[in-house]
Amino acid sequence: MAEPPYGVIWNRMKAGKVVPFLGAGASMAGRSADTPWDPRNPAFLPSGRELSNFLATETMFPSEYPGDRDDLAKVTSYYADVSGRRLLRERLREVLNHAYQPGELHTFLASVPAHQVIVATNYDTLLEQAFQKAGKPYDLVIYPADRKDIANAVLWWPHGKTEPLIKAPNDLDLDLAKTTVIYKMHGTLEPDTDKWDNFVITEEDYVEFLSRMTANTAIPAIFYDHFRERSFLFLGYSLSDWNLRVILKNLSKCFSPRRIGDEDEETLPSWAIQFKPSELARKLWEKRNVSIFDLTLDEFTLKMKQQGG
Repeated sequence: MAEPPYGVIWNRMKAGKVVPFLGAGASMAGRSADTPWDPRNPAFLPSGRELSNFLATETMFPSEYPGDRDDLAKVTSYYADVSGRRLLRERLREVLNHAYQPGELHTFLASVPAHQVIVATNYDTLLEQAFQKAGKPYDLVIYPADRKDIANAVLWWPHGKTEPLIKAPNDLDLDLAKTTVIYKMHGTLEPDTDKWDNFVITEEDYVEFLSRMTANTAIPAIFYDHFRERSFLFLGYSLSDWNLRVILKNLSKCFSPRRIGDEDEETLPSWAIQFKPSELARKLWEKRNVSIFDLTLDEFTLKMKQQGG
């Protein structure tokens, strides 16, 4: 089995030349697969499947077919239809807003000695907690799914601010050479107040988000410019997620060969870490010029921390 080029990845990370993308699996790193999530006494975050089945039971979801009950977007759409968006948002906050601890992966990312743009599609605040514990400043930018009055904007918390600035995506004024940014593409939970809770979670949310992706207003233009000269590191994603496939399609220009100075065009390397990927997943990643490696995030994080000394 081929090993990731740990030294190459680390050298580019410490030079600020890698964009980590964190998917749902990143929040599961370090969790024992044999220990189920207990909603009455949660020691860790639920997986998407666990959360979906929990909400399906609570709202009497009218299907016993596992393919339906495991589909979080479908179940939350039903929840919002029968109970309202506000109750869905409140219930998500009750389930997700506990004293969960950052994992080794989050701690590692916070230790990288360079300014980064980190993209996450998770709602939890594990990454932010890791940066806070490390004393590393960062700006937070989120996509506001639950605020129709600012539907074409993003919310930006400059470091140390308790209230966000509301900005048009292409008016975001950041110096990425001097600022670490966590961009939460699917919204976020706010630990201290429910005022800014936002979740891209229902089928309708994803349709709206992807519509903004195609209109180039979901991801601020300044990030696209940043992405073009960097490698991508996908952590905790599965290409069985159609939403990710659409995101990658819209990022395809960043994977295309680029001319570097007077040199011939070449594609910068990008990597995906996925445990036991299917043959289809391998082909889909490779088609996007992303090298995929079969190992757990815990194994990958341990080797990367060894590179950093």
